[in-house]
Amino acid sequence: MAVPSGETPESGQEYQIWKKNTPFLYDLVISHALLWPSLTVQWAPLAGRQPHSLLLGTHTSDGSPNSLMLAHGTLAPSNSPLPNVQIVKTASHEGEVNRARFMPQNANRVATKTCQSEVNLFNLEGEEGGVEMVLEGHENEGYGLSWSGLKEGNLLSGSYDAKICLWDLGTSKGEKVLHAQQVFDAHEEAVEDVEWHVKDANIFGSVGDDHKLMIWDLRSDKPQHSIVAHKNEVNSLSFNPFNEWILATASKDTLVNLFDMRKLNTSLHTFASHTDEVFQVEWSPHHETILASSSADKRINIWDLSRIGDEQAEEDAEDGPPELLFVHGGHTDKISEFSWNPCEKWVIASVAEDNILQIWQLDQSFYQDDY
Repeated sequence: MAVPSGETPESGQEYQIWKKNTPFLYDLVISHALLWPSLTVQWAPLAGRQPHSLLLGTHTSDGSPNSLMLAHGTLAPSNSPLPNVQIVKTASHEGEVNRARFMPQNANRVATKTCQSEVNLFNLEGEEGGVEMVLEGHENEGYGLSWSGLKEGNLLSGSYDAKICLWDLGTSKGEKVLHAQQVFDAHEEAVEDVEWHVKDANIFGSVGDDHKLMIWDLRSDKPQHSIVAHKNEVNSLSFNPFNEWILATASKDTLVNLFDMRKLNTSLHTFASHTDEVFQVEWSPHHETILASSSADKRINIWDLSRIGDEQAEEDAEDGPPELLFVHGGHTDKISEFSWNPCEKWVIASVAEDNILQIWQLDQSFYQDDY
C-alpha cells in the first residue's frame, strides 16, 4: 500500500491507525501513488470504455509539464495477484487540470477545465489523443463542469468570472474554437459548480461563493429559483439520480444541505459531521438514499437518508449522527475529488493533495442489513 507524501506527524499517526484497521473496514482498498497530485477523478461512464477506466489529471510545480491521464483499475483480478491501477494513456495538457469529465455518450471525448479561462475538448481515441477543440466564453479559470446525459454534446461550465457558459458541440462545423452558445449571468461571485438535472434536459443547477443555489431553465436567461443555501460559500451540488426533486449542496460552512426543488425556501435536512470546508457532494448511482461528501478535514463521509432520526446508543452518538454510515480516513491531506463507480456498488475512487489515488469499497457489514 502506497504511503502518502508530505504527511504531518498527526496525520501520519491517523494514517497508521487507519491502515491497521483496513481489514475490518473494507472489502477492497487500492492505494496508488501518483507522481503529482490530481485535482480530479472520474470513473468512465457505462458506455464506451472498459468498466474500470478512470480519468485523472496532474497539478505539477516547478514548470513541469501537465497531462490528462487515463487509468485502468483491476478491482477483482482473475489472474493477477492483487487489485491494481495502471496509467494507460497520457495526453499533454496546457496548465494544471482543474477538472476533467468524460462525455457520457462517448467516453473518448473528455472536457477539461484549466488554469486558464478556456475549456479544452480532448479526443482520447487512438495512440496519441489530444485537444480537438477549445471552448471559449469565460474570462477566468474555474472548476464547474457538467456534460448533459440527455442532450449529447451539451456542456456547461462555471468559473470564477461568476458566469456559466453553455456549448453545444452539435453546432460545430469542424472549427478548432467554439464560442459559448449561451452565457448565464446571475451569480454575484465565483460559480463553483454546475450540474445538469438527471430527468429534465432543460434544467440545471449552479452554486457559488455568493452562498446561493440557483435552478435554471435553458429557455430563460434568468434563474427560475435563487436561494441562499448556506451561510458561506457553496462548493458543490448534486441532483439525486432516482428522485427528480431532491438535491444536495456542500459548503465552506462544513455542512451538507438537502433540498426539495418544490420547496426551496428551507432545507429538508442538514448533514453535520465534517470539521472543515466541504468541497464535494455526490449521490450514489445505485441507491436513492445514499450520498457521499468530501472535505478539507481529509475525510469522505457516506450518509444514509433512511437512517435519519434512528435511535442511537450514547457511545454511537459520539461517533456522529445515525445517518453517518461510514467515514473513509485513508488520505493524509485535503480531499480533491471522489467518484462513485457506476458499475460496482459501494466502490469509490478518491484523490487528495497527498498524491494518492485510492479505490475503496466499505465492508458489507455496514450496509448488508438494509441493501
